[in-house]
Amino acid sequence: MDLIDRKYRILQAIIDDYIITALPVGSRTISRKYEQKLSSATIRNEMSDLEELGYLDSPHTSAGRIPSYKAYRLYVDRMIHPMPLSEEETAFIKGCFDHRINQVEELSARIAKALSSMTHYTTAVMTRAPREEQVFSHLQLVPVSDRRLLLVIVTRSGAVRQTVIDTEKPIAPDALYTVSQIISRELEGCAMDQLPARLTRLAGGQEGEMRELLGLLAAQPPEKDGGVGSLVVGGRSNLLSFPEYADVDRAKELLSVLETREKVVSLLSHQGEMEISVRIGPETGMEETKDCSIVTASYRLNDGTVNTIGLIGPTRMQYGKVLSVLGEVGRSITELLDGQNENHEKQEEQKK
Repeated sequence: MDLIDRKYRILQAIIDDYIITALPVGSRTISRKYEQKLSSATIRNEMSDLEELGYLDSPHTSAGRIPSYKAYRLYVDRMIHPMPLSEEETAFIKGCFDHRINQVEELSARIAKALSSMTHYTTAVMTRAPREEQVFSHLQLVPVSDRRLLLVIVTRSGAVRQTVIDTEKPIAPDALYTVSQIISRELEGCAMDQLPARLTRLAGGQEGEMRELLGLLAAQPPEKDGGVGSLVVGGRSNLLSFPEYADVDRAKELLSVLETREKVVSLLSHQGEMEISVRIGPETGMEETKDCSIVTASYRLNDGTVNTIGLIGPTRMQYGKVLSVLGEVGRSITELLDGQNENHEKQEEQKK
């Protein structure tokens, strides 16, 4: 249901105050700081209604209220606006990018360091290969010795991945050639992370040596991270400065997630390219991060590589500030890439 204007204002005031103080908010605080024309009794009644509607929670140790996940979702969707950055903050971000950056890893490291320093949240920057590198084109099986094969997989972009496979018995070159042809014909266009499952199904339709060989290939580890290259995480310990993580066990659980590559990749992967996404509490998809929020944004580099930036903090994150910071980072990256394109074009013209 839509909130009436007064409830809406009171809820926004509670969220704004709690983001700053991390303390339960009482009716007297709202009356004194935000709604001087309303009595404490009126505000208490509105707060009770908001609690019944699921927008507020009551900690057992306090008479004040704190925002629920539902309240933060409404806040992000309808209440906040990007917070203007100071000239110093804008200059700091721009200073992290210059035309001497030649490696994606260096760019990621600069982004992670700059954002964790500015926001005091944890920053993760993930580099994902172009989409064409995540799609199977064809493969070739090459005998290395009697019981050892070289598996060569080529993606649509032409990227080559090689793996050495040990077999229990020698396999005839003719069988290797036939299997290579069957797989290349049947599975062209398959997503790389789905290749083992597709090989298993393909093996079910074969017999004898062909079935055994296909089963052996299907047993190779899948592409779990979907073509992720580098992953840089900055400011892991920043989260320990927030009172939400004063509990040692709770802090350990969260730090364990941030130390695990597969889990960080999962946190960053629910994101469409060139968009900013805000996931709050349970929306993060992990029990360990149910009290966190993650804001992610992606951009594409000149070579087709996609970088995703994620800021991880408590649910009372300063969302307006984070959105402004990510917006400025995006503009700085665009300027950097545009400058590199101009330099490349000038160099090409000079060669002519």
